[in-house]
Parts: sequence; structure tokens; C-alpha cells
Amino acid sequence: MPAGYKPGRTKFVFVFGTVMSGLGKGIFSSSLAKCMQDKGLTVAPIKLEGYLNIDSGTLNPYRHGEVFVLDDGMECDMDLGTYERMLDQDLSRLNFSTSGQIFTRVLEKERRGSYLGRDVQMIPHVTGEVKTRLRELAVASHADIVFVEIGGTVGDVENAYYIEATREMAFEEGPDSCCFVALTYILEPATLGEQKSKAAQLGIRRLLGEGIQPQIIACRAHRPVTRKVREKLAMYSNVPMDRVFSMHDCESVYLIPEMLRGAGLDLAVLDILKLNDRVDREAETKARQVWNGYITRLKEATRPVTIGITGKYTSVRDSYASIIQALEHAGTANGVRVQIDWIDTSEMTEKTVAESLRHVHGIIVPGGFGVRGTEGKITCIRHARENRIPYLGICYGFQMAVIEFARNVCGLDGASSTEIEPDCAQPVIDILPEQKQIEGLGGNMRLGGRDVQIRPGTLAAKLFNNAPEVRLRFRHRYEVDPRYIATLEAHGLVFSGKAPDYPIMQILELPQDVHPYFVGTQAHPELTSRPLRPHPMFVGLIRAAAERAAHARAAQRPGLPTASQPLQSR
Repeated sequence: MPAGYKPGRTKFVFVFGTVMSGLGKGIFSSSLAKCMQDKGLTVAPIKLEGYLNIDSGTLNPYRHGEVFVLDDGMECDMDLGTYERMLDQDLSRLNFSTSGQIFTRVLEKERRGSYLGRDVQMIPHVTGEVKTRLRELAVASHADIVFVEIGGTVGDVENAYYIEATREMAFEEGPDSCCFVALTYILEPATLGEQKSKAAQLGIRRLLGEGIQPQIIACRAHRPVTRKVREKLAMYSNVPMDRVFSMHDCESVYLIPEMLRGAGLDLAVLDILKLNDRVDREAETKARQVWNGYITRLKEATRPVTIGITGKYTSVRDSYASIIQALEHAGTANGVRVQIDWIDTSEMTEKTVAESLRHVHGIIVPGGFGVRGTEGKITCIRHARENRIPYLGICYGFQMAVIEFARNVCGLDGASSTEIEPDCAQPVIDILPEQKQIEGLGGNMRLGGRDVQIRPGTLAAKLFNNAPEVRLRFRHRYEVDPRYIATLEAHGLVFSGKAPDYPIMQILELPQDVHPYFVGTQAHPELTSRPLRPHPMFVGLIRAAAERAAHARAAQRPGLPTASQPLQSR
């Protein structure tokens, strides 16, 4: 037991997946956690991943979705973003663990002699380390409930010791200490035209075989799960019918907390964990009013605005999960419904760019690494700048905007990034000397939350309500080379945000008399956007895109004036 831990003070909710991964365990867990948070309870989530990586920083987005970066610099699973957005709280490395971290701690203890000469085994040492991590989080967060999401599915070899640790945890903590939830999938083959529960039954039976009796079952499905299917699952899993929940597809993940309340699952958890005496009913009423206000605005936002996301991972939507959510937040704040046009820049050329971007009202060039698709991104940025299309460049999109401006406005032939072209003639984007000294893939990244000074009188200052300094999250290693800053500024590019103590440019823009909205940032603003606190950079983009969409609709009528001329390339 870690110092300060009091058995019985903190309760635990464990969420397992069956049948298949990617069903939304994080969405369910975070939604249930929000229901408890709204009742005045303190909640703390943690994601336990089976892979041996120390963190998620080197994982390919095609295989694992986006890498979500916490304020303390931890690179983690995208589900941590779901928790931060739903609970509106900043998490830390205590909220994320991998098998790599667990085994590293066990082996470090073994080398120090902490096990007093005993042979180190999966039980009790590895499972004990898992329990220690959960209890450390309970102590640090002072949580009433710790929500534990087990990655992958029941039956995965790498998850077996996690599941065993949760069984031991429930035994050690005693009655009314733990609640087990199984998230499963209800098949509905098109050729049959009806829902089938057999795969779900077998998955839950596998969980029972591991010594875990679920108390709640959440059923993922395309359509609402029928009573017949829920009755079968209740029968074969020993779970009461009213705790077998249909978690079918809905318009937004932010509707799920109310779906859970409507099914009574929040009350079921309180009953299972004996927490009714800690509930603040008045706080819950206020929290639900605020949240339902957001849901109402979300549903009423119907005017369409199309945003083109131009990247190289566009075939896997999870690669840009936080951007998708940030656009929804900003769209709701502006009373519009954001539609996304996914544009692969790998084959983009000057001949095809106009047609590819013809229907969009705004453009985002998101983060990325490597060479593939970069020239297509630069082509998109030039088209956005010259045709006054609202633009937001994120991290790599910031760097590509600098390159495009250097080439086509400043006249710096050969301007590029040393990441793309190590021996380029004009390295306007480069690794700064202090970053080069840090060794190891990912080791020389600037990661996590950092303060950014905002230049007064700029669009950035307006977006951030004239705050002199804001905190943004970063994940990059290349910067604007300070030698080129004066040249870029002399030709009209404005650096409106910088690091407090170094000549490191963090936000760029074009004056609004030149372009309605042309903004780039080295940061990842999507990581800190929340439903009730949408990020200002996304709000500004959608506001400008909505104005462009309205102008486009009005321009279809005869006799209206044309837009002013854009900043021209040389």
C-alpha cells in the first residue's frame, strides 16, 4: 500500500472490452465518470495499455490513432483526450500506464534488491505493481472513484495480468469496493437483418472464466439493442436486466452521459459502491443544466460549414480525433454544424488544388512528421492564402505556412525544412541547437504544456481576450530559424506568440486587412479544447469559415459585391 492510502476510502470501477477493440470503452468510462463527477464526487481515470512501449510517442497513427499529449509531457493513448474533454480536467502521467512501464518498475525494483532475494513472478509482483499504480492515483487525486479502463479485449495475452490484478484488487479492498463493467458488441449481419448476441455471450463468458463477475453490461451496436438480446445477455451473464445497457450509435459522444442517466446506470453504480451518502444533489442539478445547455446548442447548430482537413493520415479518422472534437466544440459555439472534407495531400498539385478545395469554407493543415505529402500541404496553404480561405495550421501546418510564405512572398528560393530536405538552401525551419543535443528518437521533442507570450494588438491577442500569456501544449522538434524572422516579418508575416525567454516563434498570422483568418501555431490547440471551453483558435477559424459560407450563399444572388483582393505572391 502506498503511503497515505486508506482502504475503502476510494472505490474502483473497472471497464473491460469483449468481442473486439475500438468499441468506445473510453467514451463509456468517461461518460459514466462524468455522471459521478456531476454528483459532486471526485473522479480520476486511468488507462492501462497492454503494449510494451513506455508511452505512445512512437506509435504509428495508422495503427493506434492519434498520440494525445498531456500537460506534463506524457505521450499517451487517445482515450486520455476523451477523459480530459468529458471531465474538463487536466490529467498527468499518473493517469496512463503501459505494460512497458509496469515491467520497467518491477525490474528496477529487482535490481535494487527490493524483493529481498525472492524470485520475481507475474503473481504477486507484476500484479502487485498494477495495484500499486491504481492506489497511487487514488492517493494523489483524493478520488472518491477511480475509473480503470483496460485496453484491448478480454482474452488478449498481454491483458491477462491486468485482469488478474483487478480480481485481486476487489478481493483485497473488500465488499462494495469495486464495480465491474463489460463493454461488448452486438453483431447485426446485413444478410440476417437481426441482432445476434452469441459473440457477446462468449466474450462475457471468457471474462467470467477469469474470475470477474460483471455488474453492468454496455452493449455497443449500430441501432438500439432489442429487449430480446438484452434478456439473453442478462440470463447468460447473471446481470440484472436493468443493468444491461444499449450504447448504440448517436449523434455525439456528449449525449451519452444523459443516456446513462436515463438507463439508471449512475444510480446503479452508487448502489453497487454504496456512495449515496457522498452525493451533492444541488451540485448535480446545476451541472446537468449547464451540460444540457451545451447539448441543446449542439442540436440547434444546423447551418453547414465545410472544413477541409489536409493531411496524410486522412484514411484513419482516429488520427485526428482531437481535431474532430475541437471542430464540434467550435461549431457549437458558433451555432453551425461542421462538416469535414478529408483531403489527402500526397497527390495534391497546383493543377488539382483549386478543384480539391472548391467546396471548403476553411482549411486545417494538421500535425505530422516526415516528407510524404508536404508539397501538397504547401500547395494547399498557398491556395488558402491567395484566395482568402480561412486557415489554421497546427504544428506541421505552422511550419509549412512559414515555408510557403518564405518561398512565394519573401522570394527565398529553396526555402524548406531540414526535416524534409537536410541540405536545403534556405532552412527556414530547423532543429535549434539546444534540441540537437538531446539524443534518441522522440527524446528531442518539445512536449507538454508551455507558456506563450501574446503580442498585443494582434489577432491572437483578440482571440485570447488580450491575455498577455497563455498556456498551450506542444509536440514538435523543429522551429523557425531565428535568422529568418526579420525577413519574414518585413514581408508581412506576423509572429504574434513566442516563448517567454527564447526567440522561439509559437503563433503566426497575417493581418486581418490582408486575410480574414490566417493563423498557425506550433502548439496543438485541439488537445485543450473542451465542450464548454472551446479553444479560441478553432472558434476563430469556424467564425471566419461561417462568414465565408454565408457570403458564398449570398453571392449566388445577382448584384452583390466581390471580396477584396488577397495578398499576392511574387
